[in-house]
Amino acid sequence: MKGKIIAAGLLAALVVAGNANAKSLEDILKEKGVITEADYKEVSKSTPFSYKLGKGFTFTSPDEKFSLTLGGRMQFRYTFTDYDALNTSKSDYSTFDAKRIRLIFSGHAYTKDLTYKLEIDPRVLATSSSAGGLNDAYLNYKLIDEVQLLVGQTKARFSRSTLQSDGALMFVDRAPFVGKLSHGYDIGAILHGKIAQGIVEYDLAASNGDGQTNAVANNNNMFSTRVVVNPFGTMSSDEPDLAKGKKPLLSVGANYLYNTVDNGSTAGYAKTFAPAAGSKNEFNNYGFDAQFKWLGVALQAEADFVQYENNVTSVTKRALGYYGQAGYMITPELGLAVRYSSYDPDRDKSGDLQTEQIGSVSYYFSKHALKLQADVANLHSQKGTAAPQDDMQYRVQAQIIF
Repeated sequence: MKGKIIAAGLLAALVVAGNANAKSLEDILKEKGVITEADYKEVSKSTPFSYKLGKGFTFTSPDEKFSLTLGGRMQFRYTFTDYDALNTSKSDYSTFDAKRIRLIFSGHAYTKDLTYKLEIDPRVLATSSSAGGLNDAYLNYKLIDEVQLLVGQTKARFSRSTLQSDGALMFVDRAPFVGKLSHGYDIGAILHGKIAQGIVEYDLAASNGDGQTNAVANNNNMFSTRVVVNPFGTMSSDEPDLAKGKKPLLSVGANYLYNTVDNGSTAGYAKTFAPAAGSKNEFNNYGFDAQFKWLGVALQAEADFVQYENNVTSVTKRALGYYGQAGYMITPELGLAVRYSSYDPDRDKSGDLQTEQIGSVSYYFSKHALKLQADVANLHSQKGTAAPQDDMQYRVQAQIIF
């Protein structure tokens, strides 16, 4: 009987993979009469091969001590930018792009409390000699829900928008300033956990601070902490309220990051600030954010502040970015959203403010696993004493997660 279950499972997996709204493998086997109720319960405990929409194909050892899930995500984007007539330095452009191509490997080893994840971007690996092709690469051990330890490379625990997957947004992409003020990926260790069934979440992290896949031999390190409070219970981390939940959910977060880097660091905000040559470039990052969901309404806001100082030249610089956005699911498949974001790259300098006003429409054929999005944005930028410029940006993006 066990051999029959496995053979039928392989056949049913093909059906599952081709059906965007498929149920779990064991559910399909039961509905088709391939297995009995008793067999269903046995298979549910340990399925050697299964598929879950948006998560991937999973292989599990007979003793359930090892598992490997293979999945991926692809985003194909078209962008047309209509530059302001005053912007004589740039010409309008139209481009197609395979924006993100991801292969994801995850699972557990020896015990379900020891999990791992490896995420790579073959597009970056094939077109660039930089280290940006390796994203997540870590081990995580859960002692209890409240105490877990992660070691390896993952996103620094700073900025709600950064920590949200780029595949789970209401817009084609994040607010423009987010990548300039958040740290991105780094290599280190994170002590984290969920308290009171996720009412409170915390992260305490120490890492190299030199950016993605970059381990420089120096005595610099980055330290960060993040605390999130979910007073009404845990909430999915994606931006829209796809479930149109009947219970209001609120999540409020605060984070702080301290880092010292040498000139030439690949850290996102370090490149933005272009630190002057010197032995130490010191950064203090502060961030606050909130997210609310109820009955298809999704609200989110965030403010990030960075203060930079070169410890040799004593040059200082401060930057501030913030956004507010609102979305609504008209139907379970169709959603609309608007966002306003602002970025001041130098708080001590006037005439350099950048803002974005954007509206989007999304059609979720199968939630985030298969969706089509389009947005239109006005990108406003001040140019010192010269007249400000308003560029129009039009984007369409198709996404599949498998």
